[in-house]
Amino acid sequence: MRDNIYVGLVHYPVYNKNNVVVATSVTNFDIHDISRTCRTYDIKKYFIITPVDAQKELTSRIIGYWTEGNGIEFNKNRNEAFENTELEDSVQSAIETIEKIEGKKPKIITTSAKTFPNTVRYDDLGKEMVEDDSPYLILFGTGWGLTNEIMDLSYKILEPIRGKTKYNHLCVRSAVSIILDRLLGEN
Repeated sequence: MRDNIYVGLVHYPVYNKNNVVVATSVTNFDIHDISRTCRTYDIKKYFIITPVDAQKELTSRIIGYWTEGNGIEFNKNRNEAFENTELEDSVQSAIETIEKIEGKKPKIITTSAKTFPNTVRYDDLGKEMVEDDSPYLILFGTGWGLTNEIMDLSYKILEPIRGKTKYNHLCVRSAVSIILDRLLGEN
C-alpha cells in the first residue's frame, strides 16, 4: 500500500445551503469514523481542517483522550486509529505540513457532488496513485461542499458518488469510506 496519501476534512472554507462561505462544526462522528477509515486504508495523516479556536480545542480534547488519556487502555483499536489524526488551521497549512514531511507539495485531489472538466474516474486515479510516488492530499468538504477557491487548487476532481436516485447529499464520513475503498481497496 502507498505510504504518502493524506486526507483532509475541510470545515473552512465551505459553502452553506445558501452558497455563502462559512465554517462548519467539527462533529464527533467525523473525528472518530474518518480516523478509523483512514487507518483501515493506511492513510498517512488525516487532517481535520478548521480555523475556529473552540472547534480546535474540542477536537484536541477528543483526540487527546484516545492518544494520551484514559482512552488508550479503554480501546486500543481507537487509540491506533487516532495516531495519525491531526488538526490544521487551513488547507494551506496542511499542504505545508505534507511538504515538510515529503519534501514536495502534494497533488491535490478534491471531491464534489458535481462534475468538472478535470473530473477523473476512481479506477484511473487509483492506478495513477499506485504508480506515481508523488504525495496526494484528498480533500473532502463539509456543509454544502468545498469553495471554488479550494476546488481551483485541485490537480484532479473525483467523479461524484451516485446512487440510483435523484437524492445526492451523502454524509461526508460515508463518502470518505466509499472513495477510499474505490481508490485503495483490495479490488
